Amino acid sequence: MSGEVARGFAAFAARRGSTRARSWWGRSWGQALEDTSLDLGQLKKGRRLANSGQVGTITVSPGRIAATVHAPEATYESVVVVDRLSPDEWTRFLDQVGSRAGHIAALLDGEMPHDLIEAAADAAVPLLPGIGDLDPSCTCDGWELPCLHAAALCYQVGWLLDEDPFVLLLIRGRSREQLLDDLQQRATGTPLPEATPAPAGVPASEVFEGGAPAELPELPALPAKAELDGLVVAGLQAPAGMEPASLPLLALDAARRARAQLSAILSGSPHPWALDEWQDAVRLAADYPVLADRLGTAFEGPAELAIGITAWTYGGAPGLDVLEHEWQPDPSELARARAELAAAWDDRDLVFEVSANRLSTADRQLRLDRIGRWHPYALVDDTWQPAGPADRDPTTALASPDNW
Repeated sequence: MSGEVARGFAAFAARRGSTRARSWWGRSWGQALEDTSLDLGQLKKGRRLANSGQVGTITVSPGRIAATVHAPEATYESVVVVDRLSPDEWTRFLDQVGSRAGHIAALLDGEMPHDLIEAAADAAVPLLPGIGDLDPSCTCDGWELPCLHAAALCYQVGWLLDEDPFVLLLIRGRSREQLLDDLQQRATGTPLPEATPAPAGVPASEVFEGGAPAELPELPALPAKAELDGLVVAGLQAPAGMEPASLPLLALDAARRARAQLSAILSGSPHPWALDEWQDAVRLAADYPVLADRLGTAFEGPAELAIGITAWTYGGAPGLDVLEHEWQPDPSELARARAELAAAWDDRDLVFEVSANRLSTADRQLRLDRIGRWHPYALVDDTWQPAGPADRDPTTALASPDNW
């Protein structure tokens, strides 16, 4: 398989404020780092060092992260070795991903859905580091694991994941190109050979005589992902009332949705989530921001559309569903979540009331979607609005927003 063996990333400039990553993947990496560390004091020092701008170029290769750290007293070489997934683990992971249309379509489109973590866990494959997965070393004299230099490097890896979540897969052993090549082969097989037409009117008894019929031909290849520059719309005219500039974007969107449907058919996976007219308008506005103003005007609700875009960005179609609808989950699921929140948050004033699929307190709320994820909401100007990415762990979902 082709693909890059290692990637280099330019040093981060000094930052002010929080060391925390911004994206769901970056935050999840940081949380896993803290959950598995034996020395939180060194992590605190590492966070300050990460913000200082003294960590040099970061090199990421399968199973290894390295950087030079320019401390005031000396220069150190810090390395963090990460357990690579075994061939068997990669096979199980790809089998699991290949069984879900949404995952395989997103990955082939160059996106990393958040619930890929749960899919990997279902296949007993760890993507985020667990206890013992990180083996830090450094040329400094510190004996802590990790030392502050290696801890700073680890925190900056979370920043790399803000920009490209596929870095996590490279750390675990495969580049983005290698993974996509594997998925493409699994989803499409080899191109369909030229078929010889069968004689018309052959009785079924002759076809099945002597046993099973011959092997079916291989499935056709999935077309390449459509790009705006490759579309031919010169012969098409926009309908009355549509801006001509919108037509190529809608044609591009139709091509990509058709490709996702075909990918689901070829891989034998469930079809993508069905959307109604309003939900599809939200999806279009989120994917193609240039259409947002026109869609908001068409539905006479620019403010509602903006909230819908936020819900879609944080949680996709299930996130949009919990924005609009209540439903009745298993009561034990809500009771378990409320107990976990009470145990995790040492705040007697943080008491959640249960209503349908929602747990609410004065200005915070969690909404359970139909695939088992919790979505955080905040009360803003008397309106509940999405406040952060969804998570299967209610305590993680509640801790994710920055605006509590």
